[in-house]
Amino acid sequence: MSDADAVTVARPAWRFDRPDDEQPSLREVNASIAVPQTGVWFRRLFAFMGPGYMVSVGYMDPGNWATDLAGGAQFGYTLLFIIMLSNLMAILLQALAARLGIATGRDLAQACRAYYPRPVNLMLWIACELAIIACDLAEVIGTAIALQLLFGIPLIGGAMLTALDAFLVLLLMNKGFRYLEAFVIALLIIIFGCFAIQIFVAAPPAGTILHSMFLPSPEIVTNPAMLYIAIGIIGATVMPHNLYLHSSIVQTRAYERTDAGKRDAIKWATTDSTIALILALFVNASILIVAAVAFHDTGHQDVAEIGQAFELLSPLLGLSIASILFAVALLASGLNSTVTATLAGQIVMEGFLRLRIPQWARRLLTRGIAIVPVVIVTALYGEKGTAQLLVFSQVVLSMQLPFAVIPLVQFVSDKKKMGSFAIPRGIAALAWVVAAVILVLNFKLLYDTIAG
Repeated sequence: MSDADAVTVARPAWRFDRPDDEQPSLREVNASIAVPQTGVWFRRLFAFMGPGYMVSVGYMDPGNWATDLAGGAQFGYTLLFIIMLSNLMAILLQALAARLGIATGRDLAQACRAYYPRPVNLMLWIACELAIIACDLAEVIGTAIALQLLFGIPLIGGAMLTALDAFLVLLLMNKGFRYLEAFVIALLIIIFGCFAIQIFVAAPPAGTILHSMFLPSPEIVTNPAMLYIAIGIIGATVMPHNLYLHSSIVQTRAYERTDAGKRDAIKWATTDSTIALILALFVNASILIVAAVAFHDTGHQDVAEIGQAFELLSPLLGLSIASILFAVALLASGLNSTVTATLAGQIVMEGFLRLRIPQWARRLLTRGIAIVPVVIVTALYGEKGTAQLLVFSQVVLSMQLPFAVIPLVQFVSDKKKMGSFAIPRGIAALAWVVAAVILVLNFKLLYDTIAG
């Protein structure tokens, strides 16, 4: 089947009643990537590989670095369980997001607009925009810090330079969605390689890591300081806007819009995102493990800033290039995250408001909103202020999670909306448990914060 044939076949027959003014999600690339109908399984998996890796970017962005670094330095390996738990949550929720997009032909924002009252939609849109701004804030800070560490560029100057990434995204999008995916995957390989070397050199105790990852400590809930970092890790890992993003970009594949074609697409899309999120688990766990080995185990528990980690990593690990690898991976992480934030912003705005503005304008708008507080905080409080702002942005992300998770689980559990693609009761119950855990942890954090 040629690419042209694949695109023609892929024009969806919408399950939902679609208003005349509602366009396919990301219509410029919708059903633009051909999917082979025959051949070995690897060719079909390769055709679907890409969206999962783009989603995984959000699970290892600079915000994760701040929370994982603080968690490892202060509490050793204890919070590895939270990283594992949040990653398992992410695998389930992203699979549900892919199912929604493929089965209905709508992304999560479009589905919300179709079935919720206007006031509810406005509230959900505002919550999602806050999440995107919080994510963008982390990217600005992370990229600016990486530029300072590698090239000596002042933080304020580095923050201003991040506005130029709008043109990078435009260039890649104009070349085609596969180019965008290739760019993302290339940077992910760099991040993975940098941490693989650091983990090898750090030689952490395997038994302690496995124990901490699979057996939680009660102190995670009883210690307010540890809980604050744990909530930040969940907020940095299970990204609310990634659910909107994944439900859209899975539709870039030209699978057959029949029940059989959709089931096949759901299977491959879920496989793609699961593999990608296992890679994200390795990166997140590696950041915390390296911090635990280098800082917590050597009496440097007060290390909570990326700049401090950069200075101490090489001498403490005994590897001259450890700090450089750390900074290179951070820069790759910041650059990569700009792609997903741009797409998520476009999807959310078009889905909730049916408002289309040029991508460069949308990108500069969200990046400008993120740059302003970074510049102000940096000017007033210096690097320490930006480090605290970075962790706080991840807690803000976590507070927005229910506004994305609850609608998603509600939709994919509803047989009236999903038909035969509705998830089984067992999976629905597990998904609601995940949503409940997120809500309980958020309320606990709010109580501890208000109570001082």
